[in-house]
Amino acid sequence: MAAPDLHVAARGRRGMFRLLAVLWVMLLPLVASAADGSTLPWSLSAEATPAQRDAALATLAAGLLDPRPADSLTDPQRSQLLLVAGRHADAAAAIARLQQSFREAGDEGRAQRWVPYQLQALSRTNTREPFDTAYARAFREQFALLDDLAALQTHYWFVTNLPSAEAELRDALAAQAGKPAITREVALELVRQAAFVQTYGAAATLAPALVDEDENRRFEIDDDVLIPAADGVVLSAHVVRQRGVRDPQPAAMMFTIYTNPRKNRSQAALAAARGYVGVVVDARGKRLGTGAVAPYETEGDDGNAAIDWISRQPWNDGRVVMYGGSYSGFAAWAAAKHAHPALKAIAPYVAAIPGLGLPMENNVFLSANYAWPFYVANTRLLDNDTYNQRARWDALTERWYRSGRPYRQIDQVDGTPNPWLQRWLAHPDYDAYWQAMVPYGDDFTRITIPVLSVTGYYDDGQISALEYVKQHTHRVPGADHRLLIGPYDHFGSQAPVKAMELRGYAVDPAAQFDTQGITFEWFDHVLRGAPLPALLSDRVNYQLMGANRWEHAPSLDAAAGAYRAFHLTSVRDGDRYRLSDQASRQRDAISQTVDFADRSTQRHSYYPYPIVRDGAPTDGGLAFVSDAFSTPVDVVGSFTGDLKIRINKRDVDLTVTLYELMQDGRVMQLSYFVGRASYARDMTHRQLLTPGRWTTLPLQRTRMTGRQLAAGSRLLVIVDVLKDAQHQVNHGTGRDVSDESVADAGAPLKIDWHTDSVLRIPLRVATSVGGTTP
Repeated sequence: MAAPDLHVAARGRRGMFRLLAVLWVMLLPLVASAADGSTLPWSLSAEATPAQRDAALATLAAGLLDPRPADSLTDPQRSQLLLVAGRHADAAAAIARLQQSFREAGDEGRAQRWVPYQLQALSRTNTREPFDTAYARAFREQFALLDDLAALQTHYWFVTNLPSAEAELRDALAAQAGKPAITREVALELVRQAAFVQTYGAAATLAPALVDEDENRRFEIDDDVLIPAADGVVLSAHVVRQRGVRDPQPAAMMFTIYTNPRKNRSQAALAAARGYVGVVVDARGKRLGTGAVAPYETEGDDGNAAIDWISRQPWNDGRVVMYGGSYSGFAAWAAAKHAHPALKAIAPYVAAIPGLGLPMENNVFLSANYAWPFYVANTRLLDNDTYNQRARWDALTERWYRSGRPYRQIDQVDGTPNPWLQRWLAHPDYDAYWQAMVPYGDDFTRITIPVLSVTGYYDDGQISALEYVKQHTHRVPGADHRLLIGPYDHFGSQAPVKAMELRGYAVDPAAQFDTQGITFEWFDHVLRGAPLPALLSDRVNYQLMGANRWEHAPSLDAAAGAYRAFHLTSVRDGDRYRLSDQASRQRDAISQTVDFADRSTQRHSYYPYPIVRDGAPTDGGLAFVSDAFSTPVDVVGSFTGDLKIRINKRDVDLTVTLYELMQDGRVMQLSYFVGRASYARDMTHRQLLTPGRWTTLPLQRTRMTGRQLAAGSRLLVIVDVLKDAQHQVNHGTGRDVSDESVADAGAPLKIDWHTDSVLRIPLRVATSVGGTTP
């Protein structure tokens, strides 16, 4: 799989690199554990050589293929076991049957993802030729059968984060070192990982040249295009056209700071395979371009210059569309701000708003993206060596937190200056610096072209993506703006195949769709009059988790239906408090005390990792629980509210987390808010609180969800003070938070939560008809 955009990373306490490990896991065929409690003999020392490791895994796989326990194997498991056991001819036959079953079910994407495994099996079966020669032969024979689009979609599955997969396998084997036996469940997982590493070890070495060869025979490719921009700067680009096409075509442009030439060339080819001229433009200072790298700051002007240049080329018919995820989604919005007449539509996925979703959210700076500037700005390509120093970045935030030093000195704790972080920390308000990067205020009125926004309920950048939607549809009544949202994280929202398990949540089968596929179907609708995809049949299109269907509404408010007010109360419900849909007659408060001088503890983590857990979180915060619902209900939209608080300081950072508490005791996280009290009313201007005085803070920019709650479920809300290693620590002095240190902690924070506090949650009686299954 081509490595997804790494613009937004995990915010849990384990840090951003949790997602790097997850990337390769998403590629593994989704198979069920078949553990039956039995064990298998195992012998592997911690000092084993690679050859000894492979031999032990082959023996293990052979044991799992024993006829009796093998009866319970799934077809993907059997295929992987045959590969690792060295029964390559049987593996090739099993994989062919598996691919056929996927195709018969209409799931070509899952058939394609098994091609690397099939090539591994076929090449090992061919003992007449050296492995490299056999691999090349099998590759060419397989791809000769595919049309351009199918070939490119299959190319996608030949690239992954192999070092991360190898590290995961080493760790998994180390955990079993010296044991005389292991459970069947563990054995299946080891073999699954081994099949992946063996397959992609060969693919990483042999597939790139073969993929290039295949692309070159299908397309006219120019990797050295130079585009003039402002101030004498030149941008580099890849331009790809289908061979044999001479008539001008519309161009599909992606603007990116992620200069991975092989990936970006393939991206442009995918657009060409769909009947467009594919153009991927590098940000200034990247690859062959000139000028200094300046993340976020010039994309609007540079993107507009690229649109203008494309529109004047003989191969373009005067129409340009832009698309792409995260940074590329941001760049599409930044360019659209200029309203170039050749720009006819944009399709931003999980689009970032610098200063609103990252590097700060609701004016709280996050550490999840700390290493990102090094990754994109250190070199003309990508600084993977620095970015992939997992241990360094994982340890840094904890070291800084324990040190008690100001957040502005976190790079001193690391030992390497981070000039882009320092530049951003100089703008704690959402001020003109941030506003100039994207459409802001009346800028949206000039954007009258169709827009398709794609994001996920668990996308870290969701509040940015939704802010674009809300501002555009508010400023341009009747805007042709469609939202597509479902149970995806930042990477899954952009992927052609969605993971069917996300952080412990079993994703509904109906949630599956190809993001780029539907993008180009929509572009064809906008530019060529093709039918509108059924999945985009209205302005707001959302996958209702738990109902296994899509629903459609003309607006976010219409999707929500109605908002029900829930009040915090001081009435005990076991170790929690009651969350009531009736205002309390008793006006009182619940108190908390938080000692910012104590760096040995951290507060309740709002981040949805896992999404579904066996019990309610117990890591702090005040928990409020509603009555059980007597019938199924739908929660669709973003909660709002007003928190009435009193503190003994001048500022505080807060979190509010919304869960479904199920009858069996499990909880599923639905939404959350994190933000700074002094910016609650206006993110462009700080308004400090008065110690000892009650104040009411509006809750805005929370996360959208779409979930059908079963009868018997309840709502669980946890409110807390933000205090952890992944964010600035707001000590409440009223000074710039980046300059506060543990020496400013003073007396512990005392916060009173008044029972006049209310949350407004989009809640309606569950619907049972009217949905769409793609």
